[in-house]
Amino acid sequence: MLFPDLDEDTIFIHRADDKEQFGVFSPHSFDLEGKSWPTVEHYYQAMKFSETNPEYAEKIRLASSPKQARKLGRTRFRKIRKDWSKVKRVMMTRAVYTKFKSYPEIASAILDTGSAKIMEASQYDYYWGCGRDRRAENTFGKVLMDVRKKLSEESA
Repeated sequence: MLFPDLDEDTIFIHRADDKEQFGVFSPHSFDLEGKSWPTVEHYYQAMKFSETNPEYAEKIRLASSPKQARKLGRTRFRKIRKDWSKVKRVMMTRAVYTKFKSYPEIASAILDTGSAKIMEASQYDYYWGCGRDRRAENTFGKVLMDVRKKLSEESA
């Protein structure tokens, strides 16, 4: 077996696939912080600039697609908030949780995964994804599992 630490109870998702209901590009809008967000990606990218450049954050919120929001959010020509490395997981978790709470069918789908390990299948992202060797941080998978746990606790 190529990856002996993985078993059949591992679910791989693709975070930036608009057909992936658990992903950040899925077309599931939600309301958070007094605004409507087209996708989790829009919210996440805008939050990088929420304190340093609210006008630019609004431009990201209104982007025509999650791909465009990502492009705007990855600019090197705008200053992001100083605490971004400390709060980015919190921002992602907040958006993912709110999306799941807004769509009972998605909440039900993640609860149906039971205790399966969820991995973000990016070979190149060693923070959000599991990396080429499946031993990277897998932070997005952990966010999904944390949200699943919270939803499970709330439904109990």
